[in-house]
Amino acid sequence: MKVVILAGGMGVRMREETEYRPKPMVLVGRHPILWHIMKLYIYYGYNDFIICLGYKGEMIKEYFLNYEAFNNDLTITFGKRCSTRIYKKNSFDNFKVTLADTGSETMTGGRLLEVEKYIDSDDFMLTYGDGVSNIDIRKLYAFHKRHKKTGTVTGVHPDSRFGELYIKEDIVEKFSEKQQVKDGFINGGFFVFKKTFFKYLKEHGDCFLEQEPMRDLTRDKALKVFKHEGFWQCMDTVKDAKYLNDLWEKGKAPWKVE
Repeated sequence: MKVVILAGGMGVRMREETEYRPKPMVLVGRHPILWHIMKLYIYYGYNDFIICLGYKGEMIKEYFLNYEAFNNDLTITFGKRCSTRIYKKNSFDNFKVTLADTGSETMTGGRLLEVEKYIDSDDFMLTYGDGVSNIDIRKLYAFHKRHKKTGTVTGVHPDSRFGELYIKEDIVEKFSEKQQVKDGFINGGFFVFKKTFFKYLKEHGDCFLEQEPMRDLTRDKALKVFKHEGFWQCMDTVKDAKYLNDLWEKGKAPWKVE
């Protein structure tokens, strides 16, 4: 099953970092936050990724083209017999990644629509390239399979920057993006969809995933929420990046997996 990661936005709220790199490449510890997100999925057995590129996407391509060199020690011999020896020391090697250019100005729904051709399974996972969590991906998918609706969104606890989910018996009744939230759950990403979700996207073309397509899905009562009570944190500002780095450096990162 494919895991789609939206990694094409400009990250305007943390311009100090994103002026030089795409937000998914901002470091938490020694690794980009994108690495941390992928590590979580790989831990639970999902290792076939599609990354939707946009702003400065060539830097993400360069990272993966040189992945082994970036993440291991190496010896380079120059001269007549030039060679490179890589000393593999990490356990993050068993994965596949498709790097798809989805346009520098494309909206989230349009980016997902651009990669439909790479999704060949009945279900697929989707997340954003800037949020980490200690969510159990296996339980998320088991929940999705049980309810048999078109989509599952992970609900996490409030932050007023993100859209509130209005829920009745685990059915999302309303998907309100980026309104003031006082209690309840918000959209934390970590979606699972049936491939039939693309029919909702095609009705609107290049659009925000979180607006018309999700509202149509809730109108049809086809979206359920997986309630995650544990840790979740997005990296939306430089302050967020500092917080995540502090947790990582102190050995207190709840999202860390072995």
